[in-house]
Amino acid sequence: MPIAPLGLRNNIDFAPERLLAPGEVLIIVDDDPALRESLKLFLTEQGFPAEVTSSSAELFRLLAERRVALVLLDIGLPGEDGVSLIPKILATDPDVSLIMLTGVVDLATAMACIRQGADDYLNKPLQFSEILFAARKALEKRWLVLENRRYQEELEKTNFRTQVIHQLANQMNTVYLSTVELDEILQGILVGITANEGLQFNRAFLAMFNADRSALVGRLAIGPSCREDAGQIWADMQEKKLSFRDIVQSIGSTCAKQDVAVNAIIKYLKIPATYLDHILIKAATDRRSILVVDGHNHDCLVPGELLELLGHDSFVVVPLFSPRRSFGVIIADNFITQRPITEGSMRELEIFASQASLAIEQSHLYMDMERKIAQLTALTEELDKNKDLLVRAERYSALGQMAAQMMHAIRNPVTSIGGVARLLARKVRDTEWHKYCSVIIKESERIETTLEDLFNFVSQTEVVKKRVALQPLIQKSLLLLQTSMTRQGITCILDFPEDSLELELDPALIRQMFVHLIKNAVEAMPTGGKLQVTLRRDGDWVRVFIRDTGAGIPAGNLDRVAELFFTTKSYGTGLGLSMVERVITAHGGSFVLRSREGGGTEVQVNLPIS
Repeated sequence: MPIAPLGLRNNIDFAPERLLAPGEVLIIVDDDPALRESLKLFLTEQGFPAEVTSSSAELFRLLAERRVALVLLDIGLPGEDGVSLIPKILATDPDVSLIMLTGVVDLATAMACIRQGADDYLNKPLQFSEILFAARKALEKRWLVLENRRYQEELEKTNFRTQVIHQLANQMNTVYLSTVELDEILQGILVGITANEGLQFNRAFLAMFNADRSALVGRLAIGPSCREDAGQIWADMQEKKLSFRDIVQSIGSTCAKQDVAVNAIIKYLKIPATYLDHILIKAATDRRSILVVDGHNHDCLVPGELLELLGHDSFVVVPLFSPRRSFGVIIADNFITQRPITEGSMRELEIFASQASLAIEQSHLYMDMERKIAQLTALTEELDKNKDLLVRAERYSALGQMAAQMMHAIRNPVTSIGGVARLLARKVRDTEWHKYCSVIIKESERIETTLEDLFNFVSQTEVVKKRVALQPLIQKSLLLLQTSMTRQGITCILDFPEDSLELELDPALIRQMFVHLIKNAVEAMPTGGKLQVTLRRDGDWVRVFIRDTGAGIPAGNLDRVAELFFTTKSYGTGLGLSMVERVITAHGGSFVLRSREGGGTEVQVNLPIS
């Protein structure tokens, strides 16, 4: 059988406990004791607890002390006009219902009572069932008004939250987020979680994984003191038509120095990422919300240390994540009001958490892009500034090769010619022939001197030392070969100490030396590999390790690699590592080459700090 739809005039029979909130009562005000007591007994039996009085003074005392839903008021109280009491009663409690009782039938009085705010007007003598019917109707009307008001408030709050989420989305769609802007957005989200116009949680904490993802660390917090001031800022949103940026900036300045208690909590919140059973790590890694009630959750253990740190045993943990990674968690509770956390409030909190996750992900993407742009800019500037460095190095190598070959190929014959000429000069007695021998001796000595000077010119460079940081020199040397490494699929790993290491050295020579060593490593990995540069301080020495995963150096050649003219490359000159050795020796250092187990070569450069 189909159910007929309810019309506007269909009666809905509400139970008394639905019409009355816990602790609410009815008040009967009449000068007839018999009527008062019997009506009180009847209404109480019907589920409507009642109090009785015969005077207005006692009525207002009860209105001040009790939660009153309905007043049954006799118009003709001795010495008092019931009609004149209506505005006073409604001024004391605007939500109370009023039914006027009278023994005189007077339409004008009835109309006056209704206009003043009374809900009904009954003439004595009365049947109790008639009074019960009128009372129920007045209470139903009151209940509908209160429910309508409550729904209106919920709609306004829901609309407000929708606006906030919409503005969050717009903000993140139109502006890339730097680290500072991200903190402002996250602060705004936390206030949205705690504001009266928002989700109405008492406290909210944000914890995120640190840079190396080794621990979950507290980052931001909002508590009761900031909640009140920041709530006013959110309330101004519609009135002053503030932009979202204005709001989060106002929140940041308002909350910066407040909430000492919650900021102390967030300061000590640090959970190692290896604690996989910890409720915060579990929520973050499993990407699911966890509700803790009275210190317990049926799925996971709640650490006592966390309960002690928060000072509260009921809270909700909501994860922050993107498809690529987990960021952290939001923790929210009702530390002040002790209000239970419902499933509905958890779902709303998850919506705010999803916006926070979007903000964090966009910030990470923006910062990654900024880093890559900075690297490319530095590479471009460095290549532009030093575009001739590699060319000069090759020219230097070619000149060295030419000088070496000239010395190697010409010096021995010239020496032989000079020696034979000296021998002939001692044996020849003829003056003219002796003069010819002397010319040969003199010119051969001149050729030897010229060759020696040429070799000394390319093999000796004046060292001009000054105190400079070593890390930037290595990084700039790597930048020159970045294109080759990218093209060959070589991954570069830098392992530098945080503190800057400053040494007395010639920057140009040291950089040229590192360029050659790194170039050798890159050329040893034509099909890709891993290049690792490690920098360590060891007492009064700085040790630089350059490791590659290339073919390595045969054991029989390790002792000869620094020899002049020795090379295993078909296009090499054999002067590169000789130059490296001269530069390092000129700085009072040393270097060692080793073949690594599993393939590859390790170069260790040792330089004195002073």
